[in-house]
Amino acid sequence: MRKQNNDLGRDPVGRLLIRLALPSITAQLVNALYNIVDRMYIGHITPDGEMALTGLGVCFSIITFISALAALVGMGGGSRAAIKMGENDMEGAEAILGGATALLVVISAAVTILFQIFREPLLYLTGASDHTIAYASGYLGIYLWGTISVQVALGLNNFISTQGFSTISMATVLLGAVCNIVLDPIFIYGLDMGVQGAALATVISQSLSALWVLKFLTGQRSTLKIRKKYLRLRAKVLLPVIAIGVSPFIMQSTESLVSIAFNTSLLKYGGDLYVGAMTICSSVMQVSNMPFMGLAQGAQPIIGFNYGAGAIERVKKTFRLLFCSSVFYAVLVCLMVQCFPEIFVALFNNKPEFTAVAISSLRIYSAGMFVMGVQFSCQQTFVALGQAKISLFLALLRKIILLIPLIYILPHLLDDQIFAVFLAEPAADICAATITGIAFFTQFPRILRRRALELQAIQKKSS
Repeated sequence: MRKQNNDLGRDPVGRLLIRLALPSITAQLVNALYNIVDRMYIGHITPDGEMALTGLGVCFSIITFISALAALVGMGGGSRAAIKMGENDMEGAEAILGGATALLVVISAAVTILFQIFREPLLYLTGASDHTIAYASGYLGIYLWGTISVQVALGLNNFISTQGFSTISMATVLLGAVCNIVLDPIFIYGLDMGVQGAALATVISQSLSALWVLKFLTGQRSTLKIRKKYLRLRAKVLLPVIAIGVSPFIMQSTESLVSIAFNTSLLKYGGDLYVGAMTICSSVMQVSNMPFMGLAQGAQPIIGFNYGAGAIERVKKTFRLLFCSSVFYAVLVCLMVQCFPEIFVALFNNKPEFTAVAISSLRIYSAGMFVMGVQFSCQQTFVALGQAKISLFLALLRKIILLIPLIYILPHLLDDQIFAVFLAEPAADICAATITGIAFFTQFPRILRRRALELQAIQKKSS
């Protein structure tokens, strides 16, 4: 293998995880700013900032689904490529990269066309009202034209971090996010474009990130390169990628279904004001969850490479560091949000009536955040080990099996229906993390023992 920034098989695990995870965490946090910064600016528009903010919140489920498609191909492909690299099969890893690139282009074209045609019906389905549809449609109509940039920037960036180029991976996101932060006030306020200006700034920013990724993956520094001969849709290459990518895809895409369930329920029981409060809650949760994903992305190439190479002790040590870091962070963030919710709410809006509703909602919604470290670290380690079935089940468990039913069931069991809707989130978080932890600590030793036996059998055959 060509020399890379980090030696996944030899560098001390602790320092290696820090070098990979810190840029990934930074990248994930900055990536969240694409939509969060839009909401911060739009929420302070006068006189209808809360309605404009609610309109952007309604778009969240569709935007999340588009990002989830990038995770389906990118995280699945990155995980498979890491294992191939650990096996010293560079040709196989490049075939995965080429196939993933072709698939992302096809997905982008299909999503852009279909979602533009059915834009307004989709927005009403996700919780828009007659008061917010103009804001939502104005934003999404422009955002959709940048779908291919989202797919390339988010999807293929995983192939950069998989190779150990964590700084380059971080720069991909920093480039777009900084551009977005600079362009947002110019388009929203300076050119008086409102929500459409926010969308245009995002599209331009994502396009710059996509060009950066393509330049690197076709340049000399990259160990894996996009090659013309591999730009094909081949089932034997892409089906294993999709099998692994289904878990992170479901983790992200189910956010769309959850957003729809929350928005429609809150619109029914409380009206647009509570849908706006939900926009703030989901924004805070989105930013809070990014370090989990950054830690997991930092650990994933280490776990995948060493699992493929048979370095079982390095796999165990990496997981222990990932688990402890995630749990510590989860408890810390939960305490901060519970003690100082007004600081988070003030970032989005400062109208007294709206902020009072948002503060109360945020406290309820975030009450289960302290267990999320267990959920993310265990589930993402299953992904890194190539355990498609169990990671898929755990991805379905929290959102589909638990959360969405609770959103609809709890209002019929409690007198305060709005409280009941927000309570569904912490109830699902605690139940899912408990089940995930039990499943992981039961299966993890078995998976590693199986791998050790496989490698012993291979060595016997070769000798």
